[in-house]
Amino acid sequence: MPVSELPLTLRLHASDNVVIARQVLGLGITLPELGARLRSQVPAGHKLAARAIAQGEIIRKYNTVIGVATRDIAQGEHVHAHNMALAHGDVDPAFGADVAPVAYVPVAERARFDGYVRADGRVGTRNFIGILSTVNCSSSVISRIAAHFTPERLADWPNVDGVVAFAQTSGCGMSSPSEHFDTLRRTLAGYARHPNLAGVLVVGLGCERNQVAGLVESQALESRVQTLVMQDTGGTRATIAAGIAAVQALLPAANEARRESVDASHLTIGLECGGSDGFSAISANPALGAAMDILVRHGGTAILSETPEIHGVEFMLTRRAVTPAVGHALLDRLAWWETYAQGHNAQFNGVVGHGNQQGGLANIVEKSLGSAMKGGTTPLQAVYRYAEPIQHHGLVFMDSPGYDPVAVTGQIASGANLICFTTGRGSMFGSKPAPTLKLASNTPMFERLEEDMDINCGLVIDGERDIAGMGQAIFEHILAAASGRPTKSEALGLGDHEFVPWHLGIVS
Repeated sequence: MPVSELPLTLRLHASDNVVIARQVLGLGITLPELGARLRSQVPAGHKLAARAIAQGEIIRKYNTVIGVATRDIAQGEHVHAHNMALAHGDVDPAFGADVAPVAYVPVAERARFDGYVRADGRVGTRNFIGILSTVNCSSSVISRIAAHFTPERLADWPNVDGVVAFAQTSGCGMSSPSEHFDTLRRTLAGYARHPNLAGVLVVGLGCERNQVAGLVESQALESRVQTLVMQDTGGTRATIAAGIAAVQALLPAANEARRESVDASHLTIGLECGGSDGFSAISANPALGAAMDILVRHGGTAILSETPEIHGVEFMLTRRAVTPAVGHALLDRLAWWETYAQGHNAQFNGVVGHGNQQGGLANIVEKSLGSAMKGGTTPLQAVYRYAEPIQHHGLVFMDSPGYDPVAVTGQIASGANLICFTTGRGSMFGSKPAPTLKLASNTPMFERLEEDMDINCGLVIDGERDIAGMGQAIFEHILAAASGRPTKSEALGLGDHEFVPWHLGIVS
């Protein structure tokens, strides 16, 4: 029906005691679907009481407990952080209780895209040459090397998407061996092996803890990378000149790569959300989950991450764990975060960002409820540490912070060859070498930021698409982007500054 004829609120489950404002609702208006007058102004995407809620009563959204009323709440009253708090309690993880068989599409009938088939059998969606720094001290140099390769200078190499520098801020002043040190090396190695990179140059300073030779040997990168050490090469200008020459030597082979048709089992999608709002769990996130269900049926892989953003709804995943060991592995990562975040005003402890609050999300459980939906409904096959190589097909989980560039860096290092990023407030994120598709949760934001948004999932809120139809549309966007159609962030030239490995340790 026309948007003007739609109900003013959305009821997500019959057992919910809150509904969601489809648009800004003014004080005193009558809501026919509730048979009540509004007790206060309610912003779009925010909750209001579907009936009277007593102090101490649990608050349900999608029939999931998202909080407890801190005072009596009248029917039609705005429900948010001012009158609800986190509800603490143990939930049965029920390992595997909701595991259901996947109706896999026969190989001959799988969806297809045009990708770059590499020597190891993996498939790239882009064809870059990458430059990695072992330490912050060589980051300026690799940026200068990459900057040399302007579109004009790459005109003779039309099959190369660009030369990109992955500058970083660590590599020395850190404990080694340590989890931080191992994580950095694992992340760098994941990029060095990435199927979206046709050639790789690694540049170090020479005196850092993360030595070039040690990185290459420990990660078995000898056959995959060229290397330079500034202190051995002759300093800044000499290393820039040598780096330019090294990349020029890589260009002919990279330019020989050609796209060829492959099936969707070669797609590994990193799932991310940022600037979430009250509509994210109603449109963009479940629609992306529907697209991932399609991808999994076609043999592909979906990487769900952002461990703090499944906190409180982890049972949605443990119930779909293929074995108790997989479920326990997820709970182990959450237990690690419990210790890691203890005593800090961090998202894991319940506090969500200003934009999330403004968008209608009162606490981390409500945010997590939407975030977990991105993974769809298929079984959870495995749990990985940050930047570990993904070996399974289907839905997997990779431990990471919720901070967008850190999470996506880990997903790409784990093998994601494309990123799908949902947003309600409007994120301007882009990534390389794996491109990012951005999915808007609501139409007003999509129209306001259309230059940055790829897909308008607000059509679900507007009553023009259901979740299944939106999921199919997203899947088709994914195939097109994987085949080379530029994303909005690529058209804007984003992605050169979003390589942000997770810093876990002290800096000394």
